[in-house]
Amino acid sequence: MILFPAIDLKDGKCVRLKLGDMERATVFNEDPAAQACAFEDQGFTYLHIVDLNGAFAGRPVNRGAVETILASIAMPAQLGGGIRDLATIESWLARGIRRVILGTAAVRDPALVREACKLYPDHIAVGIDAKGGKVAVEGWAETAELAAVDLARRFEDAGVAAIIYTDIDRDGVLAGLNLPATAELARATSIPVIASGGLASIDDVQALLKPEYRMLEGAITGRALYDGRLDARAALALLSGQP
Repeated sequence: MILFPAIDLKDGKCVRLKLGDMERATVFNEDPAAQACAFEDQGFTYLHIVDLNGAFAGRPVNRGAVETILASIAMPAQLGGGIRDLATIESWLARGIRRVILGTAAVRDPALVREACKLYPDHIAVGIDAKGGKVAVEGWAETAELAAVDLARRFEDAGVAAIIYTDIDRDGVLAGLNLPATAELARATSIPVIASGGLASIDDVQALLKPEYRMLEGAITGRALYDGRLDARAALALLSGQP
């Protein structure tokens, strides 16, 4: 079970949004690389990065910030936001990103996901961001008439390394992970699933260890870490089984 600390980039700064609204961004650190190093020092082993500007622009925007982060840490990182073509995928993997996350592209261009999985096995993830069970795209600005489970099933045989499932209604508001919906998705596919959106406290981390949720690969945490509601070392110790 992996706990992924999140760095969401807006205008080169480390921020958190509420419900995916770019106008409701709180800046937590103006130095994303320093934040990434802090996470690594706390014991985290895998970083989650989102280029928020890129998600809306449909192309990488915070490239410089991402590159600085990668140069500062040893742990692997996965990245999403504005990755819509093979050239961008290749570019990020060449720069050291371990896993590229395709969100809007998975809906608009599923053939790209399949091609990328063939070329870069174990390096391609699909981001499924859902609102009311329906998939949202274009930085959550649009909702497609497609159920999250149906999108996941499209890639059952594609070789996708993981699915990051985000409940938009809970993202950034500390409402708690939507584990029942995430587990339902995980049961519907053989692809490993990561929970995202709303992790609020150590209670959410404890819930991940319940038998009905142990099939999940892990969870992403953001605001709870930044505002001190979640103690990083306590959470990591709990997941590793340490006293």
